Amino acid sequence: MPEEPKQHTDAEKKPTNSHIKKKAPRQKRRVGLWTYIISVVAALAIGVGGTYWFIGRIVNQQLSSMQQTNQAMKKIQSVYSTISENYYQPVNANKLANGAINGMVNSLGDKFSEYMDKSETESLNDTIDSSFSGIGAQVQKSGSYVQIISPIAKTPAKKAGLKPKDVIKAVDGKSVAGKTLTEAVNMMRGKVGTKVKLTIQRGTSNFDVTLKRAKIPVTTVNYKIVGGKKKIGYITVSTFSTDTAKEFKTALKALDKKGAKKLVIDMRGNPGGLMTAALKMASIFIKDGKTIMQVQERDGSAEKYVAGKKYDGGFKETKPTTVLIDGGSASAAEIFSAALHQSAGVKLVGSKSYGKGTVQTVTSFSDKTEMKITVAKWLTPNGTWINKKGLTPDVKADEPSYASLTIVSKLSDLAADKVNPNVKTFQQYLKALGYFKGSANGYFGPSTTTAVKAYQKHAKLTATGKVDKQTLAKIETELATKISDNDKAYDAAMELISKTN
Repeated sequence: MPEEPKQHTDAEKKPTNSHIKKKAPRQKRRVGLWTYIISVVAALAIGVGGTYWFIGRIVNQQLSSMQQTNQAMKKIQSVYSTISENYYQPVNANKLANGAINGMVNSLGDKFSEYMDKSETESLNDTIDSSFSGIGAQVQKSGSYVQIISPIAKTPAKKAGLKPKDVIKAVDGKSVAGKTLTEAVNMMRGKVGTKVKLTIQRGTSNFDVTLKRAKIPVTTVNYKIVGGKKKIGYITVSTFSTDTAKEFKTALKALDKKGAKKLVIDMRGNPGGLMTAALKMASIFIKDGKTIMQVQERDGSAEKYVAGKKYDGGFKETKPTTVLIDGGSASAAEIFSAALHQSAGVKLVGSKSYGKGTVQTVTSFSDKTEMKITVAKWLTPNGTWINKKGLTPDVKADEPSYASLTIVSKLSDLAADKVNPNVKTFQQYLKALGYFKGSANGYFGPSTTTAVKAYQKHAKLTATGKVDKQTLAKIETELATKISDNDKAYDAAMELISKTN
């Protein structure tokens, strides 16, 4: 059986699919070897006459393909030489090479195929590993600064003795006052092994502590018991990374100990990840020998991946289960959901999924760059290709329209008389909370100022009508709470599972 591809999500948070990491192949002597093999085959075909005329036809096709490839490579070499020797300014060789690679990959017209530089490669690997390089502390905004919620076990923050409620006032001597939480976190992150100095306030005292950054794991599976006496285990899976299958099995065992009788698995907003993780997790719910998914190569042949001990280690879950999906559920999340739906009879609740049905491989180069290209389709157990179609839920329950609003990316855009997309998004925030009655047209006019003042009075802030960081943060928090309180899909899933025996 061929190596199983890995899946991942790219840097733009768009759903991608599986990949195989491999070293860049050596091209030297490949043409010469094929020429030799083809010559031998041709001689054999001639020797036996017309009986094997089709062999000659195949040889001609291969020779024609090789000639076209050689012509194309000569043209690329000619362009490279012409530019490097005649362009009016010196040209960096690596820049030319990267441009050529990008051009070839972009010519495919496939948004899931790309050439990635070093930083993009590192970001991809962090996503796959579900980790990042930093100090290892959960943090939140606290006034102008950042406060530690909890240091993560066995991380630099924990080893250095940092405690909950410690306030981080500066990073490497630079104050975090006025920084957004994301900006402050980015100041603390860096390459593994590098040092970072934090200025900490604990109670009334201040002190400095120097930490060595390390690889910090991120939890991708969360769970809890809901439904009161009904004892429903609720599991959310944010992505499919290296440790997700292990975390998922741990969650199932923990919920079992807590007395869970039924399960709701939330795949909403999950952009995908490792295909192997999806296979391991889906196999837990499916009888051995039944199909989890299929991978179809470009020659049309399809390989079936079936449930069994190879993936689940003999661990099975038979509790009544429901899966939540939405437009953000993609690739591995769709593999998992489709497998449970078609091979285990599990009902899907929510809205139509994204529809990502292709598989990518990733080739790693010696300069730490990578190239990702689409190499196959993946199909559901019954052979359906859901690409650009998605999975249709059994019970349709859409989230409120404001649940899909994007974030405000630039605070300075939210000022009087400005016109831009961030203002329109902000107006939609206010509209969802009931403070803005006009049209969300992207113009920050008097009606928007009035709405801001009304909200600031409600939130017990100074009613200036101007949007500062505190005002925006409170609006975003209140909107998130409203989305959670009006989660019709969640309610529908709970109602369905409650009636399932």
